[in-house]
Amino acid sequence: MVRRIVVGVSGSERSGAAVRRALREARTGPAEVLLVHAWRPPGGERGYLRYPDSPALAQARAGAAARLAEVLRGARAQAGPDTPVRGALVRGRPHRALVAVADRGADLLVLGTSRSLLRRGLRRSVTAHCVRHAGCPVLAVPAP
Repeated sequence: MVRRIVVGVSGSERSGAAVRRALREARTGPAEVLLVHAWRPPGGERGYLRYPDSPALAQARAGAAARLAEVLRGARAQAGPDTPVRGALVRGRPHRALVAVADRGADLLVLGTSRSLLRRGLRRSVTAHCVRHAGCPVLAVPAP
C-alpha cells in the first residue's frame, strides 16, 4: 500500500524543512508526496467575487504557481527515484486548505513551524489548527 504524505509549502525556510522531513518519511516505504501551496486572491474572497478576472488576481495566481513550481523542482531533485512528488495549488486560507486536502485520504500531514513566539502570537497558527482539525496524523517540523 502506498502512503500519501501531504506537505504544506510556502517557499519559506520552515516549509523547506517540512519538505525535507516528508521526503525522509517517504523513504521508509512506498509513498507519494503531495506539496500543497495555498494562496489567497488580493482582497480575499470578497475581492475575488467582485473582480474574478482582474489582472491582480492573475498575477497573484501566477506568483503562487511559480513558488510551487520552484519548491517542486527542489523536492523532485531530493526525492528518491521511486517517490512520486506532485504539487497542488489551492485557493484559500492555508489552514483550511491543508485540512481539506489532508482529509481526502492523506496518511500524514507535514508542516513547518515557527520558533518565533511573537510571530505565533500575532497570527493564527496554521499548524495548531491542522493538529486540531486534520483527520490524519500531523507532523510539525521545527524551523532549522
